[in-house]
Amino acid sequence: MDTKDRQIIRELQKNGRLTNLELAERVNLSPSPCLRRLRSLEKTGVIQGYTALVDQKAYGVPLTVFVSVALEKHSREAVRIFERKIGEIDAILDCFLTTGDADYMLRVLVSDLEAYENFVRTELHALPGIRSIDSRFAYGVVKNTPVYPAMQG
Repeated sequence: MDTKDRQIIRELQKNGRLTNLELAERVNLSPSPCLRRLRSLEKTGVIQGYTALVDQKAYGVPLTVFVSVALEKHSREAVRIFERKIGEIDAILDCFLTTGDADYMLRVLVSDLEAYENFVRTELHALPGIRSIDSRFAYGVVKNTPVYPAMQG
């Protein structure tokens, strides 16, 4: 992947509905080479798909909670079960394996505190092998961007 490919990706992250002509103009390519590069990025899986960015408040899930989860055991089976179950829970948008006191960091979206309590009681507490759960509520957003940083080279 070169600088031009990254430019194409960044422009599409800013606006995934650009026409090939608009995209080509923004990255200073003619339309045919731009389209070839785009198709190559899609074919190789660098571009994995296209989606709509939706306002979470308007959608009805204004509350973002970052949840640190530590497991009791770290056996292959315990980790496999936990990770599979996490993948089945709609309220969890992201799950990251982390270093430090917690094993995982989850980003959870819910409608309100009551919904979060219900999520913890019915979804998280139902998962086997959890040692601890630590929740941090976001009360504002300073920056949220889908655009990856520009790279040199």
